[in-house]
Amino acid sequence: MADQNKINLELYKLFVKTISEANHIEEMATRLTQILVGALGIKGAALFILDPEREELELLSSAGLSMDYVNKGPILVDKSIKIGPNREPVVIMDTQTSDKIQYPEKAKEEGIRAIVSYPITMRKKIIGSLRLYHSQQWDVSKEDLDFVEALAQTTGLALMYFRVANAVGSVKEVVSDI
Repeated sequence: MADQNKINLELYKLFVKTISEANHIEEMATRLTQILVGALGIKGAALFILDPEREELELLSSAGLSMDYVNKGPILVDKSIKIGPNREPVVIMDTQTSDKIQYPEKAKEEGIRAIVSYPITMRKKIIGSLRLYHSQQWDVSKEDLDFVEALAQTTGLALMYFRVANAVGSVKEVVSDI
């Protein structure tokens, strides 16, 4: 049976407001992960960006997770929680019985029992991952998965915005030097 819905429209509005008010990508990511942990009452949250050359997920921000867990080693695309070509979320209701995670011992040491991993996409390409970590088994409701999808899509738009803003800033800087 699914847990009671944890995500609602008010949380989504706060999420969007946080994105729209952020001045830098790091500030946005930090606030988003903190909001998710606090509002959902979960163990932790992390926002990853894909490095396609090294085929690794690089941590942009996390909240609620220890430095030992965050620095456990590279998160390899082919060994970490796999997001299929259909871009569906991966829900691990119990990390102690799953073979889908790369560092099961570290998850156990950290007290992580459940993980929800949702792809962040831009123009139908996966550019990162939004992960939620719970200290208890978690049968995520369909409604919460729908909201996590909306959060991931909104985060993808924000990442694209910051990428464009940085490019425009660089061009502006070069033009002003001429």
